[in-house]
Amino acid sequence: MSLTTSIQTPSRLARRRGQGGLPRGVLVAAEIIVPILLLCGWWIASAASTNPFFPPLQVILQRLWRLAQTPTFLLDVASSVGNLVLSFVLASAIGVLLGLLLGLVRPLSWLVEPTVHFFRAIPPVALVPIFVSLIGFGTETRILSITLAAVFPILISTIDGVRAGEPTLDMVSRVYRFSGPERLFSVMLPAASPRILSGMQVSLITAFVVMIASEMLGSSTGLGAATLLAQQSFAIPDMWAGILVLGIIGYAATALFTLFRRRTLRWYIASQQQEKNA
Repeated sequence: MSLTTSIQTPSRLARRRGQGGLPRGVLVAAEIIVPILLLCGWWIASAASTNPFFPPLQVILQRLWRLAQTPTFLLDVASSVGNLVLSFVLASAIGVLLGLLLGLVRPLSWLVEPTVHFFRAIPPVALVPIFVSLIGFGTETRILSITLAAVFPILISTIDGVRAGEPTLDMVSRVYRFSGPERLFSVMLPAASPRILSGMQVSLITAFVVMIASEMLGSSTGLGAATLLAQQSFAIPDMWAGILVLGIIGYAATALFTLFRRRTLRWYIASQQQEKNA
């Protein structure tokens, strides 16, 4: 065995180990096996069910398969996913830009931050009826509701990330006479990126919840509206099928963002692991 293959550096160990020091392969296997076991338990527990509000999982999956072949259902899925993605991108852009501005300009922050914290304290779902009353029912209302609800976690985390930047790095960048844009993109944003991405992860969950709520209030399109309509018309297997698809979309969105976060912050995660191993 060569020396290079026999010695494992901390960064290699960090890549091979996940949270809690468990091997990454064990974590991935657990992420796959646990949902399968839950589905098996649900299948067995509901197999002999005669309760119309708790149909067998087999019936729900059969209904989901039929729904997935209808254009209306596919349009509902596309509408929900499209609104979620567009609103999250808008919220991320607005939150990061405003967060940088408020984090760097202290006088402006003193003026605006109390207002930010006031609106942040309002439950996001409570804003949906207000937008429906002011703008009416439509795609614009849903996008505005989701964006406004999702922007605050990103805004607050960006402000904190900018202010918590390493003073030594900032001082060194000034000594080497970095220009303003160079300091912003080479020093401040990389230093603040762990907090910004953590805020975006919280924001994604908030956006998903508000997406469903906004579709359930007077909307005729989207998975939230389809699920509510199925419940009101006593099409219970359709309602369960809609809930299943919402869960799958929420899980997929979170998993994709977690993967993106791990890839983007690979240097930060490796440094944290090295500190733990030291």
